[in-house]
Amino acid sequence: MKALALLAAETNYEVTDPLSFIEYGVYFVAALAITIWVGRTLFRSGRTFLVDAFHGNAAMADSVNNLLIIGFYLVNFGFMLLFLSTGTPPTRGLTVAEHLSWKLGIVVIVLGVMHLVNLIVLNGLRNRGLNSTPPPIHKA
Repeated sequence: MKALALLAAETNYEVTDPLSFIEYGVYFVAALAITIWVGRTLFRSGRTFLVDAFHGNAAMADSVNNLLIIGFYLVNFGFMLLFLSTGTPPTRGLTVAEHLSWKLGIVVIVLGVMHLVNLIVLNGLRNRGLNSTPPPIHKA
């Protein structure tokens, strides 16, 4: 984590070259688009899982789904902004491509890790709820 903070740390240089502006613009638009696409997909597809995890309580599932998407966007947008600077200005087009691949790759990995953590937590909640459900009473 410390390495990420060092990579995202701002150094003392003035951003005046066009390659830096191109890099920042492409990174911000691409990372924003990826984050919104993943968030919307998770929001739509996650409802069924959440309804099951909350034993058919659709109102609770929808509420949790809304809270999860807000948290998802806040964490990822914050990370995107912190990771905007590479610390070194690009000197040529190839450097821009390398910076972009590094930054966008990290954004995608963070999105994937957040998704897996959410699934693990929600699946744990679901399993705990299933285990605590009393067995059905059969009438003779």
